[in-house]
Amino acid sequence: MTWWMYALLSAVFAALTAVLAKVGVEGVPSTLATALRTVVVLVFAWSIALARGEQHALPSLSRRTLLFLTLSGVATGLSWLAYFRALQLGPASRVAPIDKLSLALTVTFAVLILKEPMSWRLGLGVALIVAGTLLTLK
Repeated sequence: MTWWMYALLSAVFAALTAVLAKVGVEGVPSTLATALRTVVVLVFAWSIALARGEQHALPSLSRRTLLFLTLSGVATGLSWLAYFRALQLGPASRVAPIDKLSLALTVTFAVLILKEPMSWRLGLGVALIVAGTLLTLK
């Protein structure tokens, strides 16, 4: 499969996440719901990594790699905690579009930090995503 096929699958599963989590977080503290979800993700991801024999690469990981993967994990955890709390307090149809502003922020960070190029088409697409998100809030 190509990168965009995986990206599309990611979008489908992220959409399912919002709907399934909205139902699952009812009557449960949002932090506990996030913790339970995290255990499932942990077991699922390690099962796949072990089944593929990828654990053998662990000793070769650099400190830089470990640092940035750790920071990414912290950011993911904070994102999930905020997301589940938002789902508990608001409708999924409003929470998910705001959460997807991460796309616009990712492009911005990629341009500023990673020095990735910004074309007018990419800029226009990001602007339309922001405008679309704002429209969903009314």
